[in-house]
Amino acid sequence: MVDELTTARAALVETCHRAAALGLVSGTSGNLSARVGELVAITATGCVLGEATIEHVVVVDRSGRLRDGHLEPTSELGLHLAVYDSSDAGAVVHTHAPVSTALSTALEEMPCIHYQQLALGGTIRVAPYATFGTEALAEGVAAALEGRSAALMANHGSVAVGATPAGAFDNARLLEWLCTVYRDASIVGTPRALSADEQADVVRAVIERDYGVTRPASPDHEGDT
Repeated sequence: MVDELTTARAALVETCHRAAALGLVSGTSGNLSARVGELVAITATGCVLGEATIEHVVVVDRSGRLRDGHLEPTSELGLHLAVYDSSDAGAVVHTHAPVSTALSTALEEMPCIHYQQLALGGTIRVAPYATFGTEALAEGVAAALEGRSAALMANHGSVAVGATPAGAFDNARLLEWLCTVYRDASIVGTPRALSADEQADVVRAVIERDYGVTRPASPDHEGDT
């Protein structure tokens, strides 16, 4: 368990740095966590994520009691615990990424506008606004994430989950890209959503073609040399 916690804490530090480098977080805005059995490694409150070290990632149990570290966990601890209580997520990444945050102030939900959005579960829900660090916010986010890998938080930011910190970060980055596409499309018109049939066709194609997985070239695609 100690080795698993050390690995998780190191992965969270690396993910904090990646998120800061890409502008998904700025200063102390945002927080990340990873589940390790019945324990949760999570960033500390006031941590400048782009400068995070192992000491800025503390360990709590599922009731929120500090088990390792000397810093207070993020004020959004309850949000992370609520997600773990209501799903099988292995990691949570909460950001104030600029485009995701902008759209969270204007949308009730974001329709499925691109087939890659299906990797997040389809339509992106927007959790109702509630003050940060409150039980109401935690409950709203957990509900918005049901059957999804990402959600927006009204007038606040975004949250994404995954099996690992890297996976949750990839989903947060994908959400920011989708929000950017939606914003840019909205400048010239109303973005067209994929129909239910079109979404089903994508799912079938992904399964049939093993989409996104590298594999040896078929004989038909091999060169003459």
